[in-house]
Amino acid sequence: MSLRPLTAARDAAWIALSLLGLLVWDASGLDLTVERWFGDAQGFHLKSHWFFAQVLHEGGRWVSAAAIVAVLINVFRPWSFAREMNRATRIWWFAVVVICLLLIPTLKQLSTTSCPWDLAEFGRSASHVSHWAFGVNDGGPGRCFPSGHASAAFSLLGGWFALRGTSPRAARHWLTGVWVFGALFSMAQSVRGAHFPSHSMWTAWVCFTTSALLWHAAQPLLNRRRAES
Repeated sequence: MSLRPLTAARDAAWIALSLLGLLVWDASGLDLTVERWFGDAQGFHLKSHWFFAQVLHEGGRWVSAAAIVAVLINVFRPWSFAREMNRATRIWWFAVVVICLLLIPTLKQLSTTSCPWDLAEFGRSASHVSHWAFGVNDGGPGRCFPSGHASAAFSLLGGWFALRGTSPRAARHWLTGVWVFGALFSMAQSVRGAHFPSHSMWTAWVCFTTSALLWHAAQPLLNRRRAES
């Protein structure tokens, strides 16, 4: 078997295994268990804490925006570890970031799921309803699933696919950095009551799956561009 089918099979396996893990988490009820660590009938006491609200939430947006701008600049002035990558692949990399950044907010707008801090258990009025109960209104404002803030990091997962063929070491470092920042952003939002852990997990899964599908779908075009360069 050639390298490409092996890589595609490995990507498909990671997508399937992580999907199974997410479904088990959703069925476990652990979302509420985690949020009860940080919230009570008076709400979430760390909602406005400077570290979670200003550093990891607001500051995280600026860090992610800088990274996205850097990916755009890389299209025209490639970084040292991306110079073996052709421009078509660098364009793909930036395009998939934009697609993920647009996809997650679109899904949020279609969601009837409210955030933890909107629940009656935590001092507001909404009921806890599974985000898979499509069309069921929980009595709150909705539009909280999946996590938009987590997408600021996980939208960058496309870099793993773009880099791994020409710069495997850089690809591993990139992937590690994305997961670290994504985990930090996700943790901050759960501590603040802005999102259940699963909201961020699903954002990661959607961004990874979207990046993988677009990567493999783009291979015929990218291979032609490599042959022409």
